[in-house]
Order: sequence, then C-alpha cells, then structure tokens
Amino acid sequence: MLLIAIIATQNRLTIHKDAVTLRMGPGLTYQPLKHQAATEKVRLIGQSHNWYKLLLGDHQVVWAPAWRVNHQTKVAPGNALSEATIVIDAGHGGTDVGAEHVADSKQAKYMEKTYTLQMAQRVAAKLRAQGARVIMTRTDDHFVDLKPRPQVAERVKADAFISFHFDSSPHANEGSGMTTYYYHQGASKTLATLVNHELTPLPLANLGTDFGDFLVIRDNTQPAILCEMGYINTKRDFKQIKSARYQDQAATQIVKGVNRFCQVRAGK
Repeated sequence: MLLIAIIATQNRLTIHKDAVTLRMGPGLTYQPLKHQAATEKVRLIGQSHNWYKLLLGDHQVVWAPAWRVNHQTKVAPGNALSEATIVIDAGHGGTDVGAEHVADSKQAKYMEKTYTLQMAQRVAAKLRAQGARVIMTRTDDHFVDLKPRPQVAERVKADAFISFHFDSSPHANEGSGMTTYYYHQGASKTLATLVNHELTPLPLANLGTDFGDFLVIRDNTQPAILCEMGYINTKRDFKQIKSARYQDQAATQIVKGVNRFCQVRAGK
C-alpha cells in the first residue's frame, strides 16, 4: 500500500496556465481546454509522442507537451512554438560535401555542408529559446543518408520539418537569391509561404516559393519545406552565407515564420 501511495504522489502534477496550455489530444492541432484554471492539479496517466496524458480532478482527460510540463516557464503572448516539435535538417554532411564555392577545394570553408550545419544550429537554438522541442537530423559533420531524414519527422510527429541547403548554378556568379521549396500542397505549402514571407528583409533576393521534388520533403507526411538560402558559388551570396550576421538574421526570420505557421495550426 505504501508503494502505491508513493507512485500516486509522484504522478501528481501542477499545471500553470501561463506556462502550459492543456489540449484535448496529443498535439498542437487539438483544441485547448475551454476553461483552464490558472492552476490545475492533474494526475499523469500516460504518454504519446512526448505529450503527457493527464487526468483532471473532474476526471476529464487532457494532454500537455512533456517538455513544457517538466520546465514550466511563462510563455509570451503569441508564442505557439512552445508546444511545437520541429525537426531541423542540415543538408549533406561527412563525405557528402554538397555544392562548393570553389570546386574540388577539399576545404570545409568552401563546402555547402559546413554552412547548412551552421544555419541549422542557429535556427535550432532560437527555436529552443522559444520553448520548442527541436530534433536535428545531424549535429556534427557526419554522413546521413537521405531516407532516414524525413523518417525522423514521421517518428516524432513533427509540426514542421525544415531542411537547409545552399544553391549552386552551372557557372559561377550566375545565380543569386533564396527559394523556399515545398512538395505537398496544404500544410507544407502554407509553411513554405509563411517562412518565405519573413525572408524578405534579408540582404539576398527573395525568389519566393516553388514546388521541389526533393526526397526529404517528398517522402514526408509531416509539414515539410526545403530552404535554399543563397547561391554558394556566387561571390555576392557567399559573402553573406559565411557571415555570422546573415546567418543570425536569417535564423531570426525563419523562426518568425515557423511561429506564424504554428499559430495557424493551433488556431490562434
């Protein structure tokens, strides 16, 4: 009996409304609890895709993101990222160097894989600062095959999958600008539109959104986009691509777009 009492006590939690929104299912798209009190005493009765299944005092079942329940800090008005799971994909890696500023340079400072990882890390850090749960397909310079990348988003039921790349033209200094690609209509196209809209203040030309037949967004049933953030073999673009200032500005704008998308998904 003592063991049962201890377990029951351990499963009891306090939810603060200004930190955690209780929802009717395990995900951002489910309706919020209509009349959530400022403080709710709940009991943990299950878990699905890193969302806690909770029982209210009136025996109503609700759900909340586990990472928010475990670290309850006040959420700023308009922040929908704190309930979101985002998969960030740094294109290429390891033996797959991607495009290069200088062909066959054998120097990481000219390789696409270097800057996709830098951009991915900046975006991930800013998303986490807003309370989002972020999973990266790679966190260092190692090879990851294409097929496992969208599978990460499928496995965690991601609210968004964002793959970072840098474009390349057949001849140096021919192309310039940023394009945001989607494969699927619906949520993926909406995500592309909202993220791309926020890229306009950046110093490179915004070429808009377009359909792209890329495996990482094609073989992905979660909302998914691929961002080409400049032409690596164009001098003007490369100056920005390797700049910490550009990377930070781009990451800030991308996070704004993802937050707006999550607001739409949450019905805010």
